[in-house]
Amino acid sequence: MSEAGQPNEAARPAQANGSLLRTEELVAGYLPEADILNGVSIRVAEGEIVTIVGPNGAGKSTLIKTIFGLLHPRQGRILFREEEISGRKPHMITRLGLSYVPQLDNVFPTLSVEENLEMGSLERDRTREQIDYMCELFPRLGERRGQAAGTMSGGERQMVAMARALMADPQALLLDEPSAGLAPAFVDAIFEKVEDINRAGVTIVMVEQNARRALAMSDRGYVLDLGRDRFEGPGRELLADPKVAELYLGGTARIDQAQTQG
Repeated sequence: MSEAGQPNEAARPAQANGSLLRTEELVAGYLPEADILNGVSIRVAEGEIVTIVGPNGAGKSTLIKTIFGLLHPRQGRILFREEEISGRKPHMITRLGLSYVPQLDNVFPTLSVEENLEMGSLERDRTREQIDYMCELFPRLGERRGQAAGTMSGGERQMVAMARALMADPQALLLDEPSAGLAPAFVDAIFEKVEDINRAGVTIVMVEQNARRALAMSDRGYVLDLGRDRFEGPGRELLADPKVAELYLGGTARIDQAQTQG
């Protein structure tokens, strides 16, 4: 585990083939001259689960949205499989193999589960095959193929959103607060599905309010603060680091509020 600016190479996976996804000194924000990200650099190796945590306003969700093209970086670069994707439109990024599941408004509520999944397919001749596979991966959805997504529970809607993103056959999946607002039983189910998806060969980059649970299952993690990557390292090492625990994972009011949103 290392603090930003003091890399610990022993904690990093081999980089002989380069990272699957990386950002370099990324600067971005929502308003002119109001930056949320102030030089964020992360890297994600193929096959990893990487979790991004930090206090409220640190830039976690902003980072994910910028990677996926919902925000344009003012400075820095984003590379996916060594191809620069900075500022590209989301539909172009999806076709390159990078999918995104937003925290809110992530299903078409009036459409059925099956229709939602159809919306995510990029290969119409394989749509039926893909839907059948998603119903195997998410059995609850298979039981509710004809149900309108808007009538489902929060956990079920999250499964619909994740399955629709997977219909594009991504190499990497960006998840923004996948467990936010869910009942405890569905929190467990969502984390189990994240691990299932990863075992199936999809790299995961996750912003998550449940920092302890997410870091415990992650290959590596990043702690953002004030728009900068302050700490990085193996997930369990970050959990065990006293400074990280005191500043970002403890019981202070700042941290309890911080874990609720990006």
